[in-house]
Amino acid sequence: MSKLPHVGTTIFSVMSKLALEHQAINLAQGFPNFPVDEALLKIYQEKLKQDVHQYAPMPGNTQLLNEISKMIDQSYGRKLNPNDEVLVTAGATEAIYAAIQAFVGTGDEVVVLDPAYDCYDPSIVLAGGKAIHVPLKNDFSVDWDLLRKHLHENSKMLIINNPHNPSGQILFEKDLEALHQLMKDFPKLILLSDEVYEFITFEKKHLSVNLYPSLLDRSIIVSSFGKTFHITGWKMGYLVAPEALMGEIKKVHQFLVFSVNSVAQSVLSEYLPTVDPTQLSAYYQEKRDLFRSLLASSKFKLLPCEGSYFQVVDYSGLSDMPDVEFVRELTITYGVAAIPLSVFHEDGKDLKLIRFCFAKDDETLIKACEKLCKIH
Repeated sequence: MSKLPHVGTTIFSVMSKLALEHQAINLAQGFPNFPVDEALLKIYQEKLKQDVHQYAPMPGNTQLLNEISKMIDQSYGRKLNPNDEVLVTAGATEAIYAAIQAFVGTGDEVVVLDPAYDCYDPSIVLAGGKAIHVPLKNDFSVDWDLLRKHLHENSKMLIINNPHNPSGQILFEKDLEALHQLMKDFPKLILLSDEVYEFITFEKKHLSVNLYPSLLDRSIIVSSFGKTFHITGWKMGYLVAPEALMGEIKKVHQFLVFSVNSVAQSVLSEYLPTVDPTQLSAYYQEKRDLFRSLLASSKFKLLPCEGSYFQVVDYSGLSDMPDVEFVRELTITYGVAAIPLSVFHEDGKDLKLIRFCFAKDDETLIKACEKLCKIH
């Protein structure tokens, strides 16, 4: 009997496989196709010859934990105890899973905002919990009044994603104020803040939960080296939490993976002091602006993109097909793969929206947009 009877192959795998079969340009799955920093590769090559091939400490390479703490202090002004409040994880997915497993038990309710990244729900189900899905507004902003109606004094956890995947939207000051009041009114609630695209925002700055001292005693914040440094295949992430919460998360982590890739940790511990991740936004803004300008003459309607490396478009001017069918047609007939947004909704809500990833080299984006602009 399946523990996840409603879960099949993820839409990301499905669309990437379809793109490969039809030699389509893959703007579906969220991975960059441009080279990583040469300086990072140089450190990697040097580390391979050193004695860094055995188990790292369970919480993470000591030097790396210190460097993560420094980066968070520089980025957000939050001072951490690296030994007790930081954990290196096997990607953000493991961080999210470990955090949910640590605190969610049989029958516990976890509130998820739809459309939601697809790893949240299965992690909740496997913990024995119940996911309570609350829809965002059609512009992907949070309906805080509606959210409040789905919470009660025994609600276990609230998951937020900022910048948001799949929409590319971010939370604003008024949202963080509403969140603060919500956490104050529900004192047992744990906040899991998925911030893997924290260094990829554009006109407005990312407002991390790290910036709000009033939220920190019950907040778990998840980050991703893969997203920040274009090394998604390394599966390197980290999470930050107060010691009281971290102790429980480490109990899960040590029996889930015990420790994370020792070579990658050693490489990142030397690389972090040499880079400023806040400079990443300008690089991706150029990608976003190029992609949007190339699509301006198409029949797609571009929605705002405030963060992440995803652009959502409305295709209702082109077709009344369901979005899952439309992306198949787009891939097979027109040679560009995308992701339908309905799969991020528990109820399959279809607003005729699809998501493109613009974390690609310029040549790929230009070729893809030439194909997309020919669709009428």
